[in-house]
Amino acid sequence: MANPIRYQDKPWLSQYDPGVPENVDYVQDCLPEFLRLSARDFPNGNALVFQGFRLSYRELEEMVNRFASVLRGFGIQKGDRVAILLPNLIPCVAAYYAILKIGAVCVMNNPLYTDRELQHQFNDSESKLLVTLDLLGNRMIDLRPRTSIGHIVYTSIGDYLPFPKNLLFPLVGKKKGLKADVKAAEDVHRWKELLAGASGDDIDTELSFDDLAMLQYTGGTTGVSKGVRLTHGNLSRQVQHIRAWFPELRAGEETMLGALPFFHVFGLSTSMNFAVYMGWDNVLVPKPQPEPLLEAIGKFRPTFAPLVPTMFIGILNEPKLQQTDMTSIKGCFSGSAPLPLEVIRRFEDITGSTIVEGYGLTETSPVTHINPFRGKRKIGTIGIPIPDTLCRIVSLEDGETDLPVGEAGELMIQGPQVMAGYHNKPEATAATLTDGWLHTGDIATMDEEGYFSIVDRKKDMIISGGYNVYPRDIEEVFFEHPKVQEAAAVGIPHETRGEQVKVFVVLREGEDATEEEMLDFCKDKLAKYKWPTQVEFRSELPKTNVGKVLKKELRKEEK
Repeated sequence: MANPIRYQDKPWLSQYDPGVPENVDYVQDCLPEFLRLSARDFPNGNALVFQGFRLSYRELEEMVNRFASVLRGFGIQKGDRVAILLPNLIPCVAAYYAILKIGAVCVMNNPLYTDRELQHQFNDSESKLLVTLDLLGNRMIDLRPRTSIGHIVYTSIGDYLPFPKNLLFPLVGKKKGLKADVKAAEDVHRWKELLAGASGDDIDTELSFDDLAMLQYTGGTTGVSKGVRLTHGNLSRQVQHIRAWFPELRAGEETMLGALPFFHVFGLSTSMNFAVYMGWDNVLVPKPQPEPLLEAIGKFRPTFAPLVPTMFIGILNEPKLQQTDMTSIKGCFSGSAPLPLEVIRRFEDITGSTIVEGYGLTETSPVTHINPFRGKRKIGTIGIPIPDTLCRIVSLEDGETDLPVGEAGELMIQGPQVMAGYHNKPEATAATLTDGWLHTGDIATMDEEGYFSIVDRKKDMIISGGYNVYPRDIEEVFFEHPKVQEAAAVGIPHETRGEQVKVFVVLREGEDATEEEMLDFCKDKLAKYKWPTQVEFRSELPKTNVGKVLKKELRKEEK
């Protein structure tokens, strides 16, 4: 009998494309240094393109220096937390690099979150300053007294627009819901006014790979979102990994489609940071709906497009697809949920591009697996481990015993992109990181060639429209309803969003309620993408003998 294939033998290496190394020879530069180098090598190249407004690498570097001096002027020191609450706009990128440049810690937040969700993240991270949008300004001023935030800096969609849009915006911005007046309040500042009065001199801060760069919040099965501690080393090595995976892509020569939200770690690494590292144009799409995506592709001709399945599906179903030339796109990177085979085929036929599916977690900065770009792509798998990344499948019983090839168990990952731990959560860190190995909580298999497939999610997480939705977040809200005794949220299939949320509810004795009443109850307590679409009332929920709800059974019934 032939020797069994073992994870230690890295069977995936034989599938690497020519030029992709087993180990990356990392440069020891942090992200702000990558921006400095791109500004030196491509000073007049477009760093950011927004609605036709172009900002060169030299101008972006100056903007970063100015905001870095603003932060210093507000007393922000190395290690202090600064929160960003913005869609993909020019100030989002500039603020992020300025925060890192002075050695502060960036806390990215989702603008779709409710006050309740944001309050937790601001307080848990101890954020001292917030950079946000005028549309959210008044809400954040009202929320501020319940947080540790001192200064609020706000920008507007109209701050960086080309002629004549910049002249029309003050007239039509409010009507279209794109502009808002921010009430006068102490320590609330306009982004452009602060920059105008700031020094553009370079600020030099000693940064090391071990320094904390970000607290990136992820949900958890236990409800409350956890701050993932990502270091400068995690983030720098991650973009160097991505470059190693695509050796034929040249610095200064491509155009990125900046559609994945930068507040999400997938967009942050594969779009924002990777484009800066490579000196590429980045076409910003703050609202990645099908129509603005097609408009950006048609007008600005991006060549590289990291997207999530809902975006691919939305583009293919958009009527304006027929009038849009999409052939500029060479490569696409898809993650966050499985991409249906027919979607891959149709998209590749229309664009002539190659879509590679991958996998990652907030805890891994995020990418750990990608299908080969030129070699054998196995549709429906997450691909193979990227350079310097070790993976194994262990028994679900003990979390330690390696399983034979083809058998399903928990996916474990080790690599330089793995987080330093969870913020202020030593027990959660100890449970997730053991001897340098990260427990992903995902159930997977590996085949004989080293391709991995996700079979199920140990954590019951729901992925809707590319966003992670944690059932517990929804259940917590239902438990607040005076009529509800028990609630269990599960993901059920949805044509375009991948999954939608259905909640099974047991009412208190003697109560009755309607589906509409329950759905309405959630609306101001959860971000829109977490809203359940269906509620089913039950007299009881299926449970294990220790009283745990069997969500597996509920999902099975739905199928």
